Amino acid sequence: MPWPLLLLPLLLLAVSGAQMTRPCFPGCQCEVETFGLFDSFSLTRVDCSGLGPHIVPVPIPLDTAHLDLSSNRLETVNESVLAGPGYTTLAGLDLSHNLLASISPTAFSRLRYLESLDISHNGLAALPAESFTSSPLSDVNLSHNRLREVSVSAFTTHSPGRALHVDLSHNLIHRLVPHPAGASLPAPAIQSLNLAWNRLRTVPDLRDLPLRYLSLDGNPLAAVGPGAFRGLAGLTHLSLGSLQGLPQLAPHGFRELQGLQVLDLSGNPKLKWAGAEVFSGLGSLQELDLSGTGLVPLPEMLLVHLPALQSISVGQGVRCRRLVREGAYPRQPGSSPKVALHCVDPRERAAESPNAL
Repeated sequence: MPWPLLLLPLLLLAVSGAQMTRPCFPGCQCEVETFGLFDSFSLTRVDCSGLGPHIVPVPIPLDTAHLDLSSNRLETVNESVLAGPGYTTLAGLDLSHNLLASISPTAFSRLRYLESLDISHNGLAALPAESFTSSPLSDVNLSHNRLREVSVSAFTTHSPGRALHVDLSHNLIHRLVPHPAGASLPAPAIQSLNLAWNRLRTVPDLRDLPLRYLSLDGNPLAAVGPGAFRGLAGLTHLSLGSLQGLPQLAPHGFRELQGLQVLDLSGNPKLKWAGAEVFSGLGSLQELDLSGTGLVPLPEMLLVHLPALQSISVGQGVRCRRLVREGAYPRQPGSSPKVALHCVDPRERAAESPNAL
């Protein structure tokens, strides 16, 4: 075998990542990941979870990329807890499953490279303004806390144009304060926002956000009417599953969502609507989930309002797909293809005939 081929496995091993352990603060575990040719670059993941509140402040290696402080019964976090040489390169921080009732406005001010922050499963009742302005965050998890009112401006980061994913699910949020029109800082670039299982009775004003994904599952929304999604033309995925109470869909309630591709209305057995006009304006919608709703049988004019629709889930595992029948050939002047939905029941393998609308 030629010598270049003999060296190839060694080169691949040198370039790929390798893992090893290193000496660490007592009780913690430090795992080193090496990269590059001949392990020329390394990052350390430090796990100090489940040790108790005495663990902070904990010294960490200079090349630490991720620090896990979860499940330590921590009651407060401030700037002094997250300070030291190793914290300057920190890209990920896990503070989940603690007893945090509040955080200092400057708690993360020294974490200049922080990208991922998990503060889920705590007792936070409020979020200080400009908490994240010093960090280039791309992922913030605040789910399972006790937040009641949250300002959108609180998520302004050090990199205002960077896409941000925010999880605020399973809180007590009844109001989301919009970004002020004359604010000195730009609106945060939140592209994914999870507000599921809160106490929102109306769709919050999110018009200044470049949202692509929005979940309002499990909220007690009373109605979705015209103007509810004003300014969200770039939204591609909307989930309104398992809404509480007696939600109503009014005609033209989704008309601002010209770019929406996926709409989930599943798990709403009491959902009321006012005909196919509810879906007017959804010219880009491709997938519609109506499983677990009372919206079946489907109205005859549904496909007229949804020209791009490819599939509908209607429950019991039944999925309907768009079917175009060309009709007689050659086509007569003025005629158009027949559009129908072909529904497949997994219990019967396939429906005997398509259900035309």
